[in-house]
Amino acid sequence: MPRFLALGDSYTIGESVSEVERWPMRLAAMLEAVGSPVTVTIIAQTGWTTDELAAAIEQAAPQGAYDLVSLLIGVNNQYRGRDPSQYQLEFRQLLAKAITFAGGEPGRVIVLSIPDWGVTPFAEGRDLVQIAQEIDTFNALNRAEAEQQGAAYIDVTPISRQAAADPALIASDGLHPSGKMYGVWAELAFAAACVALGSPK
Repeated sequence: MPRFLALGDSYTIGESVSEVERWPMRLAAMLEAVGSPVTVTIIAQTGWTTDELAAAIEQAAPQGAYDLVSLLIGVNNQYRGRDPSQYQLEFRQLLAKAITFAGGEPGRVIVLSIPDWGVTPFAEGRDLVQIAQEIDTFNALNRAEAEQQGAAYIDVTPISRQAAADPALIASDGLHPSGKMYGVWAELAFAAACVALGSPK
């Protein structure tokens, strides 16, 4: 059976939602529905930055090749005030590693943008404009790296910002996406996943 490796942080492990509501699991369910079931391996933890994800990957030592690999990382770099240039370098290295896990085929790798947590109740009282601008800066960097290395890029930031007007898109913790939002992410990633797997859309 084809294998799907999902790399990231709280947005990939699905903090505050059930396992089946995590976006990689929602995507796997969609793929199974079109006759392309995959097994899912997740290396992700709430709070991880790029360097922490890299260390965890080294420790887990996943064995490729995987038929599909996703990478979504960076919100904690932004939250902790890390330098964007450091993020770009470490993201570049993570993306290269993801491509290696995908058998050296960048077309099997999906990069997701960082959602904007500034629209959540958790961010109340903070500088929301600054948060949005910093998220946009980080996303410009991960998009550029994805395009340069030939990976698919899925922009989930616009739907994350709709949470400002739709509380149902936010989980009960007031910070992370709900299962509803993760379902939209899976829909956005579905076409690229089908291309990676050679599956009908």
